[in-house]
Amino acid sequence: MESERIILRPWRESDAKTLYKWASDPEVGPRAGWAPHKSAEESLVIIRTVFHDATNTWAIELKETGEAIGAMGYGPSCECNLPAREGEPTIGYWVAKPYWNQGICTEALRLMIDHIRQTTDIKSLISGHFVDNPASGRVMEKCGFVPTGETCMDVNMYQGENRPIRVLRLEL
Repeated sequence: MESERIILRPWRESDAKTLYKWASDPEVGPRAGWAPHKSAEESLVIIRTVFHDATNTWAIELKETGEAIGAMGYGPSCECNLPAREGEPTIGYWVAKPYWNQGICTEALRLMIDHIRQTTDIKSLISGHFVDNPASGRVMEKCGFVPTGETCMDVNMYQGENRPIRVLRLEL
């Protein structure tokens, strides 16, 4: 999948050092609900396990540099207790801090939504954002997600905190 600035492509093992560079930033992972990476080896394990499914998890590659600068994907509901409907996948994404507030996540999410509409019979998507990360909610809203009015708590957060999550849904 491709737009003017980015390509959504499968993760490669050769992305491990770059993934570590961005995912070790203590301001990136916690906004998305995961701990900062501690080594390039850990990032390689993430590529081999979490990012292994090339059919619904992609690297966000910046065309200008050819470098993976974030991730985009969808799948079964995460461990954060989102009120997903039967068969409704959860979407998730993140982008490296130097690329925040440049519309890259919005661009990537639009690409993925178009891909889902063209290649699946999925009827809706669900997602959420920590209430202390409203920029993530703005990305979803720009792509047509609507707040459900529900809030759930992330009780499985790696830091052991209970953080409120604002829930949004997109009808496809």
